Amino acid sequence: MPGTPTFTYPSILSISTKETPSQRSDLFPEPPLLPPMGCETLAANAAVSPYDLLFQALALIPVSHYFMAAFLLFLIFLYNFLEIHFLRDLLTLFRGDPVTLTYNSCSDLCQSVVAKCKILHGRYSVTPWLSSPHLQTAFLSIFGRAPPVTYRRHLFRALDGGTIALDWLTYSDVVEGTSRAIDSSAALKGDKTPIMIVIPGLTSDSASAYVKHLAFNMARQGWNVLVSNHRGLGGVSLTSDCFYNAGWTEDVRKIIDHIRCEYPEAPLYAVGTSIGANILVKYLGEDGANTPLVGAAAICSPWDLLICDRFINRRPVQKIYDRVLTVGLQVYAQLHQSILSRLADWESIKKSNSVRDFDNHATRVLGKFETVDTYYRRSSSTNYVENVSVPLLCISALDDPVCTSEAIPWDECR
Repeated sequence: MPGTPTFTYPSILSISTKETPSQRSDLFPEPPLLPPMGCETLAANAAVSPYDLLFQALALIPVSHYFMAAFLLFLIFLYNFLEIHFLRDLLTLFRGDPVTLTYNSCSDLCQSVVAKCKILHGRYSVTPWLSSPHLQTAFLSIFGRAPPVTYRRHLFRALDGGTIALDWLTYSDVVEGTSRAIDSSAALKGDKTPIMIVIPGLTSDSASAYVKHLAFNMARQGWNVLVSNHRGLGGVSLTSDCFYNAGWTEDVRKIIDHIRCEYPEAPLYAVGTSIGANILVKYLGEDGANTPLVGAAAICSPWDLLICDRFINRRPVQKIYDRVLTVGLQVYAQLHQSILSRLADWESIKKSNSVRDFDNHATRVLGKFETVDTYYRRSSSTNYVENVSVPLLCISALDDPVCTSEAIPWDECR
């Protein structure tokens, strides 16, 4: 066709079958001959270790990449060590977790409280950059600001000669800025303002930040708040040989009876935190329906001291808490060395490396328990919760770094 390019191909490709040696060498040149390899060369090559080759290859990787990998591994370790749940919260768009309620569904009272208390139907959302129980604890311990609280103190004398500091905070103290004495006058004996008795945790007193927050918020809502400090705390010296412990309920019983006599018209409530919660629940179980309290709340109770003792020594991060608590107990013991050194082995108390060691050398001896495990078993409130006869609200964190959820008596609460 005009304008169409044409290509011609040879129809036959002929190759001569009679090639000369020179032609064959031009078409297929022979490979060059390698020099003969001696025994020494073979031995040298065989001596090269694959690990040497690996190290040579690793040496080619920039040092900055190693730092990046080490930093990534450190972040993974820290994420698991501090039990951070940021990624899980991110996947749920930080909606938080619903509050889990466990109670006797056949009780009309429980049904009424659950229906009226809206916060029990809410969700718990943590601050995104504090998505860890350990970060929350450390942050509040370092940066937590307590509200301005000025208590009015009364000293209560126990029958054994011990002294207990009672710190009062009222609505007028917080809102109106005025102060009226809390005494047993006829006017106040007829006061019907509800009174909330606060029982602090281990080595805590009315000066602790979380106690101040609790007292301040309740007083601002119109309550009279009374913080019952443990013996030897709150800046008061020990005046007897009696010390408090996790199962010592006699002081709480005497204080509640005393407040009932002073203010017979006022409804009495009590709130305990940590060890204070364990003492409160144990007291409620011991006294049953004979307690003057109208209701109570236990916040972060250890419930079973033996389980908590094992839990706090299970992982390295828990052992940090164990050590911090031990130091707090030793500071408390140092305040009362003159009495403790007379009743127990002071050198062993100073050398205690854990809460269990301190309890073995001090608490067990002062409380006259045979062993530490005996003290833990007899003092655990989980043995008494079934006998509680007044409304009791127990609040626990499932990821509590000290008071493990493994100790919560779910069936007994039902």
